[in-house]
Amino acid sequence: MIDVKQTLSDAEERMEMAAMFLEDQLSHIRAGRANVAILDGIKVESYGMMVPLNQVANVSTPDARTIAIKPWDKKAIRDIEKAIINSEVGITPDNNGEVIRLAIPQPTEERRRELSKQCSKIAEKAKVEVRNVRGDIKDKLKKAIKDGLSEDLEKDAEGDLQKLHDKFIAKLDALLEEKNKEIMTV
Repeated sequence: MIDVKQTLSDAEERMEMAAMFLEDQLSHIRAGRANVAILDGIKVESYGMMVPLNQVANVSTPDARTIAIKPWDKKAIRDIEKAIINSEVGITPDNNGEVIRLAIPQPTEERRRELSKQCSKIAEKAKVEVRNVRGDIKDKLKKAIKDGLSEDLEKDAEGDLQKLHDKFIAKLDALLEEKNKEIMTV
């Protein structure tokens, strides 16, 4: 016999993972404002190993349009610059010998629209995952009727599942709307 509460709890957990995925992916999209999260995926060669940028340098945002990277070992400046140039960040680093600066350009209207579309695609992936979770759990509940679960319990569980689904879809929409507002703000 299926444990309905546990099944719904698992569904909520999987839907929460989809929301966390969306939040993480949106944080990596450059919206015209300096954000150190756009450098999270960059790995730098340090003493023969590839390590995350934030483990070889202090990364900060001195103002809204600049990211400053101050390496702990000045010999690493070349490696950090190389890693940034080879990454998908799309910003050319400026180096004064001690600090690497990334000037975040103001995106054009066309670029903002592209970024907004990109965010929408990522959000749609997350929504599809939430819908898939709902479908999987619905199937589990239908099969549980054959195993002795009462139809009333199944209907109640389906209603709760739909409420969960609606809650997470609304959460994903809110995350997307917030990011779009950030992108479209000049």
